[in-house]
Amino acid sequence: MYEQRLKLLYSLLDQDHFDGAAFIPGATFTYLTGLHYHLDERPKVLLLGKGRRPVLILPEFEAGKLKENTLNIKSFTYGENPDQWPQVFQQACESTGLADKKYAIEPLQLRVRELRLLEEASPSTRFISASAQLDTMRMQKDDGEIAKMRKAAGIAQDAFLAMLANIRVGMTEKEVASELVAQLLKHGSDPNFPFLPIIASGPNAANPHANPGERRLTSGDLVVVDWGARYEGYCSDITRTLAVGEIAPELEMAAKIVAEANKAGKVAAKSGAVASAVDDAARHVIDEADYGQYFTHRTGHGLGMEVHEPPYMTGQNTMELKTGMTFTVEPGIYVPGKFGIRIEDNVVVREEGGECLTSLPRDLFRI
Repeated sequence: MYEQRLKLLYSLLDQDHFDGAAFIPGATFTYLTGLHYHLDERPKVLLLGKGRRPVLILPEFEAGKLKENTLNIKSFTYGENPDQWPQVFQQACESTGLADKKYAIEPLQLRVRELRLLEEASPSTRFISASAQLDTMRMQKDDGEIAKMRKAAGIAQDAFLAMLANIRVGMTEKEVASELVAQLLKHGSDPNFPFLPIIASGPNAANPHANPGERRLTSGDLVVVDWGARYEGYCSDITRTLAVGEIAPELEMAAKIVAEANKAGKVAAKSGAVASAVDDAARHVIDEADYGQYFTHRTGHGLGMEVHEPPYMTGQNTMELKTGMTFTVEPGIYVPGKFGIRIEDNVVVREEGGECLTSLPRDLFRI
């Protein structure tokens, strides 16, 4: 599998005459190698040159992970003395034949520390952003990847339902968030969650990315719950909205509008459509209900090994959707100082329309 992914990488790089690519630990690094390394103060760099044996620069104590790797990666290691880094980087660059070459990098991932070490070790090499090429590599998921995402969604949903059974009026947002975190772990999520849960109640819910605080759940509130699980490296990202006790008729109506917008966006997510059609479909429903000014963000984002990745469901994105692309559909209404509502599902592009990996009801959950 990883050999095939490297072939895909090189074919994409050929389109713009790149000679190879440099990656640090992250989603693409793992996608191409199956290796998992944490980013810390010690530099780690994977160098992939066409027709060359892959090279990995890393600390000596982490080299053991390479023993079971199938890609025949050549390692260049260093000890705990940072003074060794420049020499090891120079040896690795010479081994890969970087001189006078054009190497692709991920501008949102590569840190300045590693970039400077590479530039100093191989001054004649051009390290150039290759977002246009690399962004397409992981967008279309295969059946195995989709199965992991479906599992991640199932874990997240089960954890949410278990959380609901244990929360009460008067709990703080932080207390609800801690209960959800515990349930995610109990139900099988990888411990490195895609993100920590958002629990936002009452007027706090008008901030789409609010942090859980000390505000207590109060009768009449809407509560936005945005959470996700990770399973074998793949993410889910779900949002549902809770109603605490009796809520105002305006809030009931707004929740129904968001549910209709969510449905419209998913119907538009079919192979051959453009990404902007998903945003347009969801936004039209909210615009028609005179809440357009309160839908303040894009309709969705790509989902996979990262919780935010291409493609993005914006009104300006003319990218054609292809079978196997995965992303969120998450319209919302956010009225400052009053309330917020969001309903978010995880969708796979199919010929006939979007297939949902998430199955929780889209109606308000009552507590």
